[in-house]
Amino acid sequence: MDENQLFEAMQNHDAVLSALGPRKVFKPSSLLHDSALATTRAMKRAGVKRLLVLSAAAHFPGIPNRIVSFVLRSHMRDSRAMEEIVQASGLDWTIARPPRLTEEDSTSYRRREGAAPKMGFTLARKAVAAFMLDAIEQQKHFHKIVGIAK
Repeated sequence: MDENQLFEAMQNHDAVLSALGPRKVFKPSSLLHDSALATTRAMKRAGVKRLLVLSAAAHFPGIPNRIVSFVLRSHMRDSRAMEEIVQASGLDWTIARPPRLTEEDSTSYRRREGAAPKMGFTLARKAVAAFMLDAIEQQKHFHKIVGIAK
């Protein structure tokens, strides 16, 4: 969360990927909010325009997501604040919203801009990484929130 350290690390890079998440989802935290502020400020200073961040599918509408949002309200409040900072940053951002993450050995995913893929309840962490790298390499999903799932 140190803007100056982030600025130094970003020198001569084309993009920033953030896959941060809380260690304790039930405890109030501002980790994502604070990191987003430091990251976006450092990116502007370093001249890096492309940003991909990990958020949560529970931000999409729907009864099951409302339940998850209520149960994980501290984490959801923080991730929503992070999304707002990213969207207002003026950078070329993409917000990835996966469902529950797993340790499966798979890089396959389905994606849907503005909504969660139908019947997508889990996703391998490796697949999240694959999506983020694909979005950068293929120059896709600028200024979009993308649901990703298995």
